[in-house]
Parts: sequence; structure tokens; C-alpha cells
Amino acid sequence: RIKRCRDYYEILGVGRDAGEEELKRAYRRLALKFHPDKNRAPGATEAFKAIGNAFAVLSNPEKRLRYDEFGSDQEHISTGRARHYNYYTEFEADITPEEIFNVFFGGHFPTGNIHMFSNVARDAHYYPRRHRTERAWTQEQEEEEHRPQNSYSAFIQLMPVFIIIIVSVITQLMATNPPYSLFYKSSIGHVVSRETENLQVPYYVDKNFEKNYQGAELQELEKTVEKDYIDYIQTSCWKEKQQKSDLSNLAKLYRDERLKQKAESLKLEHCEKLSSLIGMHKGG
Repeated sequence: RIKRCRDYYEILGVGRDAGEEELKRAYRRLALKFHPDKNRAPGATEAFKAIGNAFAVLSNPEKRLRYDEFGSDQEHISTGRARHYNYYTEFEADITPEEIFNVFFGGHFPTGNIHMFSNVARDAHYYPRRHRTERAWTQEQEEEEHRPQNSYSAFIQLMPVFIIIIVSVITQLMATNPPYSLFYKSSIGHVVSRETENLQVPYYVDKNFEKNYQGAELQELEKTVEKDYIDYIQTSCWKEKQQKSDLSNLAKLYRDERLKQKAESLKLEHCEKLSSLIGMHKGG
């Protein structure tokens, strides 16, 4: 009877409007009846495969929809024989009937894992059946692709990172603190106060300064100190003048006597120091 069936609904003996429970009952009854371990009649194994494939497709809503649209008209015609459905080249599930049987009677049927091939020409290279050995080989190949690389390859890939780290460490080791600063900085050891000989500019050095800088070297260094100090004073003087000008303009804009008095009382301390340094430089 099953060999003469023309579609999956006829194989399971259900109507096209059969629901999930009706499909399960039909499959359970037929699978138990035709399982090769219980039925040794000729053709029982083929019938069992057809039953499993029919249930695999019809129990999946998406694949059932595609089958209803394309599958029911696909018939195989053999000369001199009755027409019957070609079960193993169209809408084939990527799971064996035995596996379907085992998981179904274990209380759960994985309809989401069923794969159905689309309708194609009956050429073997279009729809090869994936045997267990083929699936195992494919799985091993995928595991090999995702397997961590050996230590040598990992080292080669990480080498640029190691180089950057090494260069950074060497640079830090070779970097030396400046020999002076214009301000007290205990973090780098500039805690000893000194003044330049020419303009009496205050600066700070470490405890070993006098051992390293004497004579001409000390004179060249103090010239640098004085230049840095003058640049700092000039910048600070410009900021003071800008602040005084801004306050004066705001006082005029808002006619605010308080802002006017604050602008007039603002002292330009760094500008005064700059004038003093210029006078000392001219006098020298």
C-alpha cells in the first residue's frame, strides 16, 4: 500500500488538513508496525523509511507548506509499472528514519532540526544523501578549522605586540628627568632651590645637580632656565592683561561699578616681573 502511495498524506493515511496530534498518532501506529526489528516482511524497511520521511516533512509547518506547494505534483513514472511517489529524491529529511523513531518515542521530536531538500533534477550530485560517515567527516573538518593554532603560529601573530611593549619599556628606561624645573616638584626630586647668576631667576634641581653641572655647562643651563622663565612670565602677563580687559569691558557693558572697581584693582604681577627682568637685562 505504501509503495503505491502518491504523496506523504496518503502514506500516513491522513487528510491534508491533519493537525499535529493526528500526524503523531498516525506516525506512531505505522512506525511501530513497520519497524525492521518487528516487521521482517519484504519491503518493510522501505516502508519504514517512507513513513519517517513523510512525518519529518509534514510535522514541520514551513516544510509542509513548501511540500503542499511543490511536492504533491512530483511523481515518478516507470514504464510498465504503476505510478508512485519518489520518496528519496524530493523533500528528503537530513535525519535517518531510525533517529526519528528514537527521538520520537523518547518523548520529543525535533522538528526544528529537519532539513528538506528542494525540488531539483534527479542527478545524484544535486541531492547526495548525507550518511553518518559523511556527517562525521564534515564535523571533524569544521572542528579542525576552529581548532586553536599551535604555539608557534600564535607567537608569530603576537610578535608585533611584544615588540611594541619592549620598545615602550626601553624608552621609559632611557628617558631621563629634566635637570631642572621652574617649580618645586618632589615627584622627580627637584627640591633644591637655586637662582641663576645673571637674572636671579629661581629654579629647582635635585640633590646631585652640582656634581653634574659646573662651569660652562652650568652657565649654558642657566641661560636655558632664564629663557623658559621669561617665556612663562610673558604668557602669564598676557593672561593677566586679558582678564583685566575682559572685566573692564563687562563693567562698561552692564554699567556695573563693582566690576569696574575689580578691574581697576586687579594687579598685573607677572607683567611687573617681566618689566623688572627687562630692566635687569638692559642694565646687565
